[in-house]
Amino acid sequence: MTEPTAADPTTSRPDAELRPPAETRYAAELDALARADAASGAPIPPGWRLSARAVRAFVLGEPSLGVTRKFYGDDPLVDRAIVSLLGRQGLMLVGEPGTAKSMLSELLAAAISGTSNLTIQGSAGTTEDHVRYSWNYALLIAEGPTQRALVPSPVYQAMARGAIARFEEITRCPAEIQDTLVSILSEKQIMIPEFGDEARLAARPGFNVIATANLRDRGVHEMSSALKRRFNFETVRPISDRAFEAELIGRALDAELGPRRPVLTPPVMEVLVTAFADLRTGRTDAGAPVKRPDAVMSTAEAVSVAIAASMAATYLGDGTVRSGDIARQIVGVAQKGEEEDARLVRHYVDNVVRQRARGNPHWREFFDAAEGLWG
Repeated sequence: MTEPTAADPTTSRPDAELRPPAETRYAAELDALARADAASGAPIPPGWRLSARAVRAFVLGEPSLGVTRKFYGDDPLVDRAIVSLLGRQGLMLVGEPGTAKSMLSELLAAAISGTSNLTIQGSAGTTEDHVRYSWNYALLIAEGPTQRALVPSPVYQAMARGAIARFEEITRCPAEIQDTLVSILSEKQIMIPEFGDEARLAARPGFNVIATANLRDRGVHEMSSALKRRFNFETVRPISDRAFEAELIGRALDAELGPRRPVLTPPVMEVLVTAFADLRTGRTDAGAPVKRPDAVMSTAEAVSVAIAASMAATYLGDGTVRSGDIARQIVGVAQKGEEEDARLVRHYVDNVVRQRARGNPHWREFFDAAEGLWG
């Protein structure tokens, strides 16, 4: 019997991936937009694959071309983001966790450059080498500082190609690592002193940087004023319309689980959306105050709760998602963080949910399931 071997990441098929990049998932739509640009003679910015209007259509949808809407929320924000990327400054998307900043970054990079994979994931362990370049030390010793021995970073590759580089969670990097971007964004070049005097890589047209930052998270590092000046900042805000949020969760369930997914009735969906909105905003729809936990209560997290509850209904229940399934998953969200979060969610259950449970069977089921989990 042969042992299974790890897949070669350079040869794996897109249809074998759990989540192909946007340029693969939406390849047909990108092709349709490129054809529309060619037919209309739309001006395409230097280095871009599509016109600015086509990039907008890719993100916000164009039914006449069969292009689906992918980002929901602030449409003018998308326009401003595209305009930012047309200029010399980078684009900084900030906001609370789970507001689709990374998704918007991926979509913009895919439409503009044809690839969203030139990405740095910021962390406390990110070094200057991750931003600029490093070396294959075996080749460096054998050949000296040659192009073959140089290991380009995603930013280096983006500059060489004239593409968008993505920098996720930039504020999780130490300030001195963040500031590596200051000269890159200002001068649009990277000096390579190992290759000789004045050796450098100059960025080709189309190069820019999209960074994201969850400024509410613990462990973030303040950005320097110099780096802030190199970016245009745009805030991606949570969805505030509860009916619209319920519609988005339903669409996400269809996309993730397919049309045969477990039944999630409108009253149960309302329980899910209302609980998240209460805990996210710090007040009920009637205006009563609610103590907000630090745990992420975003639409993306609500989708995760709905998917988990659906899986529980499929494999452990009768195929129908109930309010008790929602309660069990929301309590799990609260228990991801600090002990104080669990206390605040329990306070919400003991007060707001208890009151609603007196006149609504779905909230009663939610209350009973949540109470049982606290012990």
